[in-house]
Amino acid sequence: MADNILWVEKYRPQKVSECILPEHLKEPFESYVASGNIPNLLLCGGPGMGKTTVAKAMCKEIGLDYLIINGSQESGIDLLRVKLENYCSSVSLIGGRKVVIIDEADYLNPQSTQPAMRGFIERFADNCSFIFTCNYLNRIIDPIHSRCSVVEFKVDKKESPKIAQQLLERITTILNENKVEFNEKVVVELIMKYYPDFRRTLNELQRYSSSGQIDSGILSLLSDSDFNALINALKEKNFTKVRKWVVDTSHTDARTVYRKLYDNLHEHLTPNTLPPVILLLADYQYKSAFAADQDINLTACLIEIMVEGQWQ
Repeated sequence: MADNILWVEKYRPQKVSECILPEHLKEPFESYVASGNIPNLLLCGGPGMGKTTVAKAMCKEIGLDYLIINGSQESGIDLLRVKLENYCSSVSLIGGRKVVIIDEADYLNPQSTQPAMRGFIERFADNCSFIFTCNYLNRIIDPIHSRCSVVEFKVDKKESPKIAQQLLERITTILNENKVEFNEKVVVELIMKYYPDFRRTLNELQRYSSSGQIDSGILSLLSDSDFNALINALKEKNFTKVRKWVVDTSHTDARTVYRKLYDNLHEHLTPNTLPPVILLLADYQYKSAFAADQDINLTACLIEIMVEGQWQ
């Protein structure tokens, strides 16, 4: 490739109309742009679905001064006392209201920073709007919910084919622009693997495209033979094989493994042990969002299944 710019940034939509979203989600954002006024918003949903992109696009279209805070990196009370205090109390250099975008707000401290945000939202209501983005709505305290319009980024099954087609068209344009040869069926397979995480899809495509070509040889999907090897290792209660399986398939997204286990374990476990194992899967899938090392988290999950499960 001619440059090392991340595609997710290079091709980030600059207007709400360019965002790949269901119409029922896009319409209110377009109405905010048309009115030139953005209310306090709480945008929630899975990773890579365009929450931060929409927030930035609205500010750019209207021409508002905005500040982005990463809640996972700046989660303490000092964030309010220093950075936000200085920004919110000053007048915008380009005129109009200011906007504070707090990305990954579910990582803000719920005992100190989040409660203090209530006062900031009200205190600077005449000068600033606040947009919070999060993956886990339940980690945002209720007083912030009540001060914002909550928008859930969710694509139902009826809309999924249309959204996936739009994503394919956008990706095709990007690949052609970067002179990357590709097999459309392989690109479709990759989209479906990571859907609806658009950011992950584009990042993986850029990584694969480094060779200048995207074909069936570069996709590493969790095959049936790989999965059968895992099931056999779990049945044998062979920790060494289980750990080796995790290492050998580390290229596979952990979410894919959890889902495949959920879809297939009923064929291998006795009925009485299936419910507690599903609870284990749900617990570890949730933990994976915060785990520093996905391999360790997945291995711990498999060990518990190996120990707790009774196999047919």
